Formats: sequence, C-alpha cells, structure tokens
Amino acid sequence: MTNSEIDASVRAELTRLRESIDNIDAAVVHMLAERFKCTQQVGRLKAAHRLPPADPAREARQIARLRQLAENARLDPAFAEKLLNFVIAEVIRHHETLAGGTDD
Repeated sequence: MTNSEIDASVRAELTRLRESIDNIDAAVVHMLAERFKCTQQVGRLKAAHRLPPADPAREARQIARLRQLAENARLDPAFAEKLLNFVIAEVIRHHETLAGGTDD
C-alpha cells in the first residue's frame, strides 16, 4: 500500500467512526429531551402538591443504579455519576422554578 492509499483508508475509517459518533450524539440529545419531558411532569406534580423539588433518597438510589449500569457497560462509574449529578441538578432547578410559580 502506498502512503496515499493508507491515508485514504484512514480518512475513510475516521469519517465512518465520526458519523457513528454524530448519530449517537443525536440519540443522546433526543433521549435527554424525552427524560426532561418526564421530569417536567414530575415537577408540575410536585409543585401542585407542594412536595419538595429534590428527593435525596431517590437521587442516591438512581446514582447507585447508574453506577452499576455503567460498570456492566464497561463505562467509568465515576463519569456516569458526574453526568447523572449534572442532570439531577438541572432537574431540581426546573422543579424549583415550577414550585416558585413560573414555568421555563
């Protein structure tokens, strides 16, 4: 193989992998959108019944569950926990906003 053939095959493989990454990123965004639709409904229900925006016991269970899922998927559990903590913080922010009588 010449250098130009190797370069072309490497470029083709890189393009193929990046297209897969782009598809996965799109799926992640759509899944997060669906998740937030559900959590907004939870927030409205909590606000209507004057329940606290955060549920630390549930959050702890979810983190433990996600860490186990990550381990099973060979993903760094610490990374998975950081991601879920970020998502949970955003959900709580939305719930606090709903509890305050405004809807983002």
